Amino acid sequence: MPRYATHFAAPSRIHAALACAALAASLCGCEKAMQDMYNQPKLKPLGASAFWPDGRASRPAVAGTIARSGGALAGTSSGRLGALPLPANEAPTYPVDENGRVKANLTSASPAPLLATNPLPIDRHTLERGRERFDIYCSPCHSIAGDGDGMIVRRGFPSPPSYHTDRLRRAPDAHFYSVITNGYGMMYSYADRVAPDDRWAIVAYIRALQLSQNARIADVPPDKRAELERTPR
Repeated sequence: MPRYATHFAAPSRIHAALACAALAASLCGCEKAMQDMYNQPKLKPLGASAFWPDGRASRPAVAGTIARSGGALAGTSSGRLGALPLPANEAPTYPVDENGRVKANLTSASPAPLLATNPLPIDRHTLERGRERFDIYCSPCHSIAGDGDGMIVRRGFPSPPSYHTDRLRRAPDAHFYSVITNGYGMMYSYADRVAPDDRWAIVAYIRALQLSQNARIADVPPDKRAELERTPR
């Protein structure tokens, strides 16, 4: 190897070392920038925030918002796999007072009131559908008996009122439909989860639950009454 070649090798190694050091320094800077992106200021879902007057970090949907997709498939890149059918035109509900009674003297600007009673046929099919939907969406808080002692309540959450109180037994069907649609108190709206017909089916099943705890012998059909009276208590 010629003697003069050794004079050029050392500067090349120095340049390579400097280049590696510069690259390492730049990578450290990138990593810090990435960490800043990972740990940027954010609000956790359902957390508190002093930015909003109501103190909630999670904002409610704008009035009139229609959910485009739902369920696990709504998390796909487009959300199309979880696309929801457009809701049917829903009749407005009666405004009710704290006793569950329909408020009178609606103004000219008030919407046309909803049917006060359930428009679905109250038959076995409706009640079975209502029980299925109730067990899925309602029983975690209201319990399968409708007494407000569901598993969520047993874990420390506020208890909803029992369906078997005089107030709710006297409430019109439209009250329950309105609560499912619009929410009430601690309960949020289930309008994007429960279709209108299923809401009415749930209302029918709630009435069945109420009858199960407050039925009278006179409510039993005559052909079944004698058999019931013979049943040992």
